[in-house]
Amino acid sequence: MVFKTKRVAAPFAQGDGARILIDRLWPRGQSKEKLRLTAWVRDVAPSTELRKWFGHDPARWDEFRKRYRAELDANPGPVAELEALLRDHPNATLLFAAHDDEHCNAAVLSEYLREHASHARKRAMA
Repeated sequence: MVFKTKRVAAPFAQGDGARILIDRLWPRGQSKEKLRLTAWVRDVAPSTELRKWFGHDPARWDEFRKRYRAELDANPGPVAELEALLRDHPNATLLFAAHDDEHCNAAVLSEYLREHASHARKRAMA
């Protein structure tokens, strides 16, 4: 599973491959045409309550990571949907609207997906 992350405000590039929006809310000021989406997997985003609690406050980052990962574990359907899209599109870009690319759901989700894929490969080889 190979993918990268990118802010929705960054320009479209031919190398983006499948473009998958991973935010619960539609990004302000962005049209469907401008985003050139392949899919929108909104349910893989943090819950509204968690998103509001976090408020992109770096001081809450560690707790946000823990809580968001727990939400992903508790709601495997959207994760499986996203993983299927990534299998179907070997070149993919996960799009997010946050301004801070180090302290956002995309950073946690990409880490989670890579770990999840690594565990799945280990289980398949056993």
